[in-house]
Amino acid sequence: MRLPFRSKRLLALAVAITAVPATILPLAVPAAAVTTGTAGAGATTAGKPLAEPEIPDSPAGRQLRWFLGAPDRAPLPESELGEHLNSGYLSSLTVNGVNAFLTASKGFRLERLTKETPSALAGTGAIGEQAFTLQLGVDGDGKINLLGLTPPEPSVPAAPKSWKKLDARLREVAPRVGFLAAEIDSRGRCDVAHAVAPDTVRPLGSIFKLYVLGAVAERIRDGGLRWNTKLTIKPEWKSLGEGGLTGRPDGSTTTVREAAKLMISISDNTATDILIHTVGRKAVESTVRRWSSHPERNIPFITTREAFLLKGVNHPAQARAYLALDTAGKRAYLKDTVAKQSLSDIVLWNRPREIDTLEWFGSPRDVCRAYAGLLKPGGKEVGAVMSANDLGIKLDKRKWPVVWAKGGSEMGVLDLSYAARSAGGRTYVVTALTSDLAGALDERALAPELISLSRGGFALATRK
Repeated sequence: MRLPFRSKRLLALAVAITAVPATILPLAVPAAAVTTGTAGAGATTAGKPLAEPEIPDSPAGRQLRWFLGAPDRAPLPESELGEHLNSGYLSSLTVNGVNAFLTASKGFRLERLTKETPSALAGTGAIGEQAFTLQLGVDGDGKINLLGLTPPEPSVPAAPKSWKKLDARLREVAPRVGFLAAEIDSRGRCDVAHAVAPDTVRPLGSIFKLYVLGAVAERIRDGGLRWNTKLTIKPEWKSLGEGGLTGRPDGSTTTVREAAKLMISISDNTATDILIHTVGRKAVESTVRRWSSHPERNIPFITTREAFLLKGVNHPAQARAYLALDTAGKRAYLKDTVAKQSLSDIVLWNRPREIDTLEWFGSPRDVCRAYAGLLKPGGKEVGAVMSANDLGIKLDKRKWPVVWAKGGSEMGVLDLSYAARSAGGRTYVVTALTSDLAGALDERALAPELISLSRGGFALATRK
């Protein structure tokens, strides 16, 4: 589950390191980088003041000028924020969250623009000595629907050269880990080359969206849906998150194809929930039953909106009440109680919450089976969806012409999974699942390490 508020620890609207999609791993500004000076004050290069770049007179440019002046005046009233931010975006992030971001951004100086279009700008700058990349986007009305600062991309360590070294490094990354490297054979089975706790159930984060895509692809294969079918964005189907369909107007439309691509490439929670409602909860559960050895942990199959509400409203009473019910009781509770709650009722949290009870679950072997399952109804459309973002693994395209990827994260959870087809036509899957019940994982350090271990997994699996 993509958690838009996890970054509100310091920087509510931050995008993530390039290695992992922005909306999967929102990252905070280090506290040491937050200064109390006036924006841009004292910024120099080799002792010389930096010249401010010329900001274009465009919808995005006008909002950038507002943003650069806003941190010095934060906290800002909701009325002003509403003049500049897309209503759905502001609602999902909350007024307090935006103001926390603005406060943490104080001292940011824009040094250079690297991308300029009427609706989007990107650039580089700094807060004190800490460099940041800026991203800003606006909707058709000229209101901000994407805003973030991110530190430079961390380097990915060299991949391990042996399974022994891979295991040693894996056990250092988190208290609880699972790993699997396997080849999907001609019968769709996972032929394991190496594994650590391959059948131990872990929280999956947004990797669960593979099951949703599978249910959608199967419905299309059976003729009950088409990739270009138009879907209505209903307010009761919206979830929390940045960008994607969350900020689209209520009643507007998307297509199955667009929703699926957003669900996988940027882990759009609203797109995910729209697809679950479109094919039906029980259709997704049917896919889980066939692709997972632990389907009971995912039934009822909750939407991301339901997960946010179950964890964020009247915690822990509501979570405990739900978990105490049998399956039929849980279905009734979702329909009669949770469905009537508002996202604005959620009280945000800053440590792992119910990651072993209110989540989506599976083992490393289950994830491999999900990729194998997607190959069956696959085709070009599923391939295009799954290839949209390689999560920074950057395998050699000459050796690995096709790479699929899906990550998942929540407070205390970070997972990465990949499927890649070799130039010789053989398909391999590498999955790393990590979690910590006690506290948040250091994602900025952990993500590059998991990418490195995954690269090693592909290289080592092909040597067997």
